Amino acid sequence: MFFRLLMESFLRQRRRKMLAGIAILLGTTAVTAMLALATTIGDRIHKELAVYGANIVVYPKADQLEVKVGGVDIKPASSGTYLKQSDLEKLKTIFWANNITGVSPELLVHQQARFGSADPAPVTALGLWFDHDFGSGKTGAAQLHPWWKLKGAWPSTVSNADYWPVAVGASFAKAHGLHIGSEFQLQRNPQLTNGETIAARVTGVVSTGDATDADILVPLAVAQAMVGNNDAISRVDISARTKPEDAFARKDPDTLSPKDHEIWYCRPYANSIAYQIREAIPNAQAEQVRRVEQSEGNVLKRISGLMWLISAAALLAAGFAVSAAMATAILERRGEIGLMRSLGASKGAIALLFYTESGLLAIFAGTLGYLLGSGLAAWLGARIFAGDGGAPEAVLLPVLLPVVVALALVVAIAGSTPSIRAALRLNPSAILREDA
Repeated sequence: MFFRLLMESFLRQRRRKMLAGIAILLGTTAVTAMLALATTIGDRIHKELAVYGANIVVYPKADQLEVKVGGVDIKPASSGTYLKQSDLEKLKTIFWANNITGVSPELLVHQQARFGSADPAPVTALGLWFDHDFGSGKTGAAQLHPWWKLKGAWPSTVSNADYWPVAVGASFAKAHGLHIGSEFQLQRNPQLTNGETIAARVTGVVSTGDATDADILVPLAVAQAMVGNNDAISRVDISARTKPEDAFARKDPDTLSPKDHEIWYCRPYANSIAYQIREAIPNAQAEQVRRVEQSEGNVLKRISGLMWLISAAALLAAGFAVSAAMATAILERRGEIGLMRSLGASKGAIALLFYTESGLLAIFAGTLGYLLGSGLAAWLGARIFAGDGGAPEAVLLPVLLPVVVALALVVAIAGSTPSIRAALRLNPSAILREDA
């Protein structure tokens, strides 16, 4: 009898059930889309804000030392202290190694160059990785500086002893009348005074929008050949996926209790990743680039807050719609309720009937809302985070299905409860006399 009454309810009140189901469907669709986006938004924002550059910088610890005599800083511009390129492999051993998405070592060399028959002029050569195998992918300056605009090609690893391939900054090329294919002379080793030079051939002209526009960009191996040290680097830019900075992230780890230190260490803060890099690489100082890290944290915090607000509003609206639909449905079934009560049905049995109707409706509408919401999340992700208008990326997360269905059940039951309680307070005798 119970199942027959349940089936008759759906058959006779199709319109009311459809309205309630649509309300739950719309609410769960919005919630699923927001939750699906929330699971990937950190990585997406990290990729979008990668145009601001690395969020962690590593340099020799000795560069922090001040050398002053009589209050005058006499430390040379380049102290000759280097990190070791071979130590970069140790980045793969730190706790948050998988969060490191890009590595770009640099070696700055002050050089002398000759253009045609003119006298040698001082120039700055910057040794970089351009397309280097590191871990499971490629990394280098081009990946960490996506706003750089290149005409031509990046210089490749030295393969010809007769010349060095180089790229030049846009302002450097304009000042010296260089273009792709041009050649000029560079010192082989600026630390020696024998004046031996080698031809440098321009493979590309790059516009960076910063001081690098006035530099010569060479493969890291070329810069290392200039200084006579094939393992030297002067700085490393690192891009890592991190957790937005909060008050706990800014604490000094050396002042924390062992328990708090472990918690701090095992959270992907930029500070904790930098701390682990300092542990792994000898004589290195690693620090977060605050403007990048704070921008990422602020954007993520604001977008997350907006997403939770939209989800709460969608669920609240769905709850009110279900409540209104159930109130109308119960008003139409007052006679049925009075008859069941007069025939001996308990209040619990009647409440169970209505709650079962709401539950089945919530399970069906919630499941459909999960599917539609996953599609909406893929579409929104492609439109918001993919400037090239590429194909939507699938965001079907099975773990969200029980969460969304549970939320649909909560909304349906919460929306139905006021109407069901009001129906159970009705006097069956009064209802039957009204219908007589």
